[in-house]
Amino acid sequence: MTTDRLAPATTVGRLVDDLARTLSARGIAEPISEAREIVAALYDVPRFWPLVNGEVGVDASTGQRAVRAAEKRAQGAPLAYAVGRASFRHLTLDVDERVLIPRPETEQLVELVLEEVAGTIGGVAIDVGTGSGAIAIALAAEGHFSRVYGTDVSTDAIDVARENVRLSSAVLRAPVEMLHGSLLGPLLDVRARVVVSNPPYIAVGEAAALPDSVRDWEPAVALFSGSDGMAATARLVRESADVLAPGGLFALEVDARRASVAAELVLRERRFRSVRIELDLTGRERFVLARRQEKNFG
Repeated sequence: MTTDRLAPATTVGRLVDDLARTLSARGIAEPISEAREIVAALYDVPRFWPLVNGEVGVDASTGQRAVRAAEKRAQGAPLAYAVGRASFRHLTLDVDERVLIPRPETEQLVELVLEEVAGTIGGVAIDVGTGSGAIAIALAAEGHFSRVYGTDVSTDAIDVARENVRLSSAVLRAPVEMLHGSLLGPLLDVRARVVVSNPPYIAVGEAAALPDSVRDWEPAVALFSGSDGMAATARLVRESADVLAPGGLFALEVDARRASVAAELVLRERRFRSVRIELDLTGRERFVLARRQEKNFG
C-alpha cells in the first residue's frame, strides 16, 4: 500500500483495515492489533480508541502518516520509530533512530528519584546521556527543581531532546537546558542536587545477542560501552562525585546482570554513602542509588 492508494476520505475503521492488510502481507504478527496501535499512537489516544471509534473520519495528512508508519513497521522498525512517538510517564515524546526508545524501567528510575527528593524544593538536576530528553523533561515536569540539564555526546540526540523540550514547554515547572558533551563534561563547574543517568551498558561483544529491533535500529552510541559494558558507568561514578553537592542523590539505571558490579564501583568511590540496589517491576536488580558524602575522604 502506498499513500496514493488511500481513499481521499476514510474512517478510522477502514484505515485500520488497510494498515492491517499491509502488515499482514509483510508477515507482521497480529496485524490488526499493530494497525490499531499505529492509529492510536498518531492520535495520542489509548490503544482501545480505534476499536470503538471506527466511524470517525480521518484527514488525508493523518492517513498518509499512518500508511508511512505501517510501511516502516513492515520493514522491521520498532513501533515507536515507525510512528515517531513514544509515551513516557505523562509525556508524549518525538523519537526516531537518533535516540533510544524510552523504556518502562526508565520511567521507574524517574519515580525513584522523585521519591528520594520528595518534600524538598530547588536545586539542579542533571540527566546524563539524555537521548530523547525523557528523564530530564519528566523531572522538570513533575519535580520541584530550580533547573534541569540534559547532556549527550550525540548532537543528533541533543536536537531531538531540544525539540521535545519545546513540545513539552506547557507542562514544565523548571527550565530545561540540553548541552552537547560527554557525560558530565559540560557541567563540571555545576553543583547538583541530583545526577541521574541511563548510560550505555552493553558490552560490544554482546551485540549479536540483542533483538534485531534493538541492534539494527537503535543508536549504537547509546547502547554499547566498551568490552565489559562498564566504561561509561565507571567514568560517570567519578564525575558525579565531583559534581554532586553534599547529600546529593546519584541514581543510575544498570544492566540487571551487572548491578552488583555497578554498585561496587560506587562503593569504591569513597565520596558516596548509602549505596543500594533497587529492583525493577519484574524483580531484576536494575537501579543503583547513592548519596554524596558530606565531606571528602583522602
